[in-house]
Amino acid sequence: MQIWSKKFDDQIITDIPLSTPLNELNLLVVDTETTGFAVGKSDRLIEVGAVPVSGLKVLEKEAFQSYVNPKRDIPPVITDLTSITAADVEGAPDSMEVIESLFEKGREFQTHALAGHYLSFDLLVLKHELRRNSLRFQEPPAIDTLDLLSYLVPTWEMKDLAYYASVFETRMYDRHTALGDAMTAAYLFCELCERVKDRGIKNWGELLALRSSRTI
Repeated sequence: MQIWSKKFDDQIITDIPLSTPLNELNLLVVDTETTGFAVGKSDRLIEVGAVPVSGLKVLEKEAFQSYVNPKRDIPPVITDLTSITAADVEGAPDSMEVIESLFEKGREFQTHALAGHYLSFDLLVLKHELRRNSLRFQEPPAIDTLDLLSYLVPTWEMKDLAYYASVFETRMYDRHTALGDAMTAAYLFCELCERVKDRGIKNWGELLALRSSRTI
């Protein structure tokens, strides 16, 4: 499946049957940092992090991280939150170069889908960066930790990633850094998949079906 068109013509996501067992999935867990939440207007991408998951195992050595030059200032509140400064992004590649590198990682890994924590925001960031370059975004197959959490504990309210990692006793990395959050989300995702497997969710189609029952 292509994630964008006009410039990149090769396949980025490897299509698989819905019957594919969970332990045969190749997922790319993605996280982004931005100058703010108005990514459809003035805010821009400043960091991308990603780590592959294969067989419900996090492949840390294959992780990807890059700062992005937003071609605008970084608000002090964002620097305070992420520790990303103007010096970090001054010589960084632009958004298209970083996105191309990110999905080259996906191609190399034969990725079946994207995953993440509150992934809808990260996909929105990518969509707007591509649109600014006159490229059409086609949303890829994706699954969110929140989809699994809604199935496992439907009474919970939306909480911070670190909260869920603490509750499920999974690894935590540097918060509000793209790679740190991607790694934290990846380990949380694998633990949640093991738990939904115990409840009878065995394949990709059944996992995707959990999106319709999301409550958080």
